[in-house]
Amino acid sequence: MQYFITGITGFAGPHLARLLLKEGHGVHALVRESNGREMDLLDVLEARELEQIQFHYGDLVEYHSLVRVFSAHQYAGVFHLAAQSHPPTSFTDPVGTFASNVQGTVNLIDVIQRYQKDCKLMFCSTSEVYGDSGKDVGVLTETQSLTPSNPYAVSKAAIDMYMQERCRNGFIKGYTTRAFSHTGPRRGKKFSISWDAYNLALMATGKKQDRILEVGNLETRRIVIDVRDCVRAYYLLMQKHENGAAYNVCGPAELVCKMQVFTDKLIEISGLQGVEKKVSDKLYRPIDIQVQVGDTTRLRQQTGWKPEITIDQTLSDLFDYWVRKLRSS
Repeated sequence: MQYFITGITGFAGPHLARLLLKEGHGVHALVRESNGREMDLLDVLEARELEQIQFHYGDLVEYHSLVRVFSAHQYAGVFHLAAQSHPPTSFTDPVGTFASNVQGTVNLIDVIQRYQKDCKLMFCSTSEVYGDSGKDVGVLTETQSLTPSNPYAVSKAAIDMYMQERCRNGFIKGYTTRAFSHTGPRRGKKFSISWDAYNLALMATGKKQDRILEVGNLETRRIVIDVRDCVRAYYLLMQKHENGAAYNVCGPAELVCKMQVFTDKLIEISGLQGVEKKVSDKLYRPIDIQVQVGDTTRLRQQTGWKPEITIDQTLSDLFDYWVRKLRSS
């Protein structure tokens, strides 16, 4: 099978590409510029893996660049991961967020509809579309109303509903994933948990002399899984899904805990002594979500998926990733 990935230069993209290659599939991917940016993927992929990926240059917001790609090649499926995915940034740049996440995705859906009659589209939505409703209803199922709490989540909810309409009315085939918190190697340092790992790695490599770790709101509660488990759910659903359906991707409810737990585990993993956590207002979201626990019954019944990588392993791999990056730079 030939599969196409948008957002391959982001967080989950290279992990998904590795999985697809391991399963014997061809991988094509979209990158914005022919400036060698794809070489950065070598922090996750091996050189032999990178060489197997066929890159196409274009931009989701430039409709004709998508026409050029999708009119010339046929794909069994498209994994649409590209997005402006940082909620705090969406408050400061809602226009750019909506251009990338809404207009860019509408463009992609349209070219698939026109040129890829047998192609299935996976739209990567987010648990953020549920907003803070978890504090009132508890475990969130896919039938829960969408009540987004930030512009990023609104942009995702808009396409979440558009996907349902397009599939229901027979214009395209596909499904939506709503991934809850996940992390691992390559997670951007502006995201919680990876921020902690990055700063601890700075201390461990001697690039940061003090032992003060600035943190945000450590009282919010999350279930965090490994990005490699997350993309495995994406792949399994591509093989077997209900057309137009949305699927939560989340760890088991009994693993929900305060964000402080992940910070403390990372400090322990780093082996650093005397680290002082200091709450920073700049790391707080303008509007935060108190708790998120997702029901994955639909995903498990459809595919048999369950997380396999422990959080301790995930955090250890994340810390080691940042240490390697810092030493190589």
